[in-house]
Amino acid sequence: MIETDATSFHANGQFITEKFPILTHGTSPAIDMQSWRLQIFGDVEREIEFTWDQIVRLPKVRVTADFHCVTHWSRLKNTWEGISCQEILRLSSPLPFARYVMIHCYGGYRTNIELSELEQPTSLFAINHDGKQLEVGHGAPLRLIVPRRYGWKNAKWVKGLEFMTENYPGFWEQRGYHIRGDARNQERFKT
Repeated sequence: MIETDATSFHANGQFITEKFPILTHGTSPAIDMQSWRLQIFGDVEREIEFTWDQIVRLPKVRVTADFHCVTHWSRLKNTWEGISCQEILRLSSPLPFARYVMIHCYGGYRTNIELSELEQPTSLFAINHDGKQLEVGHGAPLRLIVPRRYGWKNAKWVKGLEFMTENYPGFWEQRGYHIRGDARNQERFKT
């Protein structure tokens, strides 16, 4: 396991909580693990489709990071365990002109993120949180964790990564949230 600490900043305007609230638009989707797939497609050298058994066999990393919600709360020093985004990028080889990724999720949710954010050593696809299997309300079976972004960018119930040349808004971005959502710069809403 690789241990990485990403607790180097605390976003201004946030209050600290020990709780980990579950905030979701709609209900948690029912996911059949026999048919669960993670599809990698778009501007990549190799389109890939992973089954759950294939995902859990990939090398694991552990990241300790703060989690910042756009609604002004932060939960400090979460320990996430899962597959490094760098590993998924290595396996799929994004094309040189790919700059963005649309994260597609079970339940119809999607969010955009810069490819450079997925290249960070602290970005991962989490399976476990604080030593326990990720709960459905928190995105099980697979949740994207990008510690430098607000919570809505940390997509729950991930099922696909679409690599893109241009940046398109996802669900909350179409509804007025910032296109990047960088917590360090308090990028909550469109300006």
